[in-house]
Amino acid sequence: MTVAIDRATGKRSGDRGPRSGLGRRLKNSYQRYWYAYAMITPVILVLGALVLYPLAYGFYLTLTDADSLNSARTIGVNEIEATYKFIGFDNYADILWGETAYDRFWSHFIWTVFWTAACVALHYSLGLGLALLLNQKLRGRTFYRLILILPWAVPTFTTVFGWRFMLADSGLINSGLDFLGLPTPAWLEDTFWQRFAAIMVNTWCGVPFMMLSLLGGLQSIDSTLYEAAEMDGASRWQQFRYVTLPGLRTVSSTVILLGVIWTFNQFAIIFLLFGNTAPDAQILVTWAYQLGFGQQPREFAESAAYGILLLGILIVFTSFYRRWLNRDEQAAI
Repeated sequence: MTVAIDRATGKRSGDRGPRSGLGRRLKNSYQRYWYAYAMITPVILVLGALVLYPLAYGFYLTLTDADSLNSARTIGVNEIEATYKFIGFDNYADILWGETAYDRFWSHFIWTVFWTAACVALHYSLGLGLALLLNQKLRGRTFYRLILILPWAVPTFTTVFGWRFMLADSGLINSGLDFLGLPTPAWLEDTFWQRFAAIMVNTWCGVPFMMLSLLGGLQSIDSTLYEAAEMDGASRWQQFRYVTLPGLRTVSSTVILLGVIWTFNQFAIIFLLFGNTAPDAQILVTWAYQLGFGQQPREFAESAAYGILLLGILIVFTSFYRRWLNRDEQAAI
């Protein structure tokens, strides 16, 4: 092996000099990348004001017994100072292991997990089916794409209020079922049918995004792979299993992860569909809102603790999901 030696310093080409101090490295980094720092500074300031500060303040609240009765407030001309106290992690212990832990947290956690799994499974399976259909050469394909994207393009509150009218006792759906001689469920009153309706509405709103994402993934698969598979005598199912699904691996992993995060935190559909009238159909995020803003007294500290727990659950899920994907991709190589 040949090693180059600098005649002036006597050092070999692979030798590293003494490491400079942190201040010196920061100064060199700033001089070299000052424009990049200038570009991201506004983003950091906005994130700090809109995300990091509320997150830090919310975590602080979780360590107190703050509610609407002991927080600072103004009544007429009187300004009342906050009197809440620091209680450590008692809120988390009460939520997770307290006497009302199952009714107030675990029952909603189980329903939230089921709601997320059911919705994402329906989003993906229906979205993939429609994407496969629209990826075929058929007449009016552009028109069908526009029609199928409408549920996603229409504002969520418009869609949900439309479903509320249709799901009412005398609405379009029950009128149709009654005309056919079928039972008419109490969609907005009975707990089972409330949950069924919530999954149905969220599926309606979420399928177009999955369809478009997977359609883009299908169109990026090299068509010569299908031609080679046909020449080898592969059936349609074998082409789907060994060409289509592996070709969609990257897109699928991303949209499923996004779907889980969005659905787990889906506030608008549950809240607009039921408001505060369906306590057993509330998922964790709407239940946290109910605790903090939908009742008296308002339990600010416990509501903030729910938010921190939600964040922790999603961080843990995302970490395990990414690790599982990386291990699966390495096994496939």
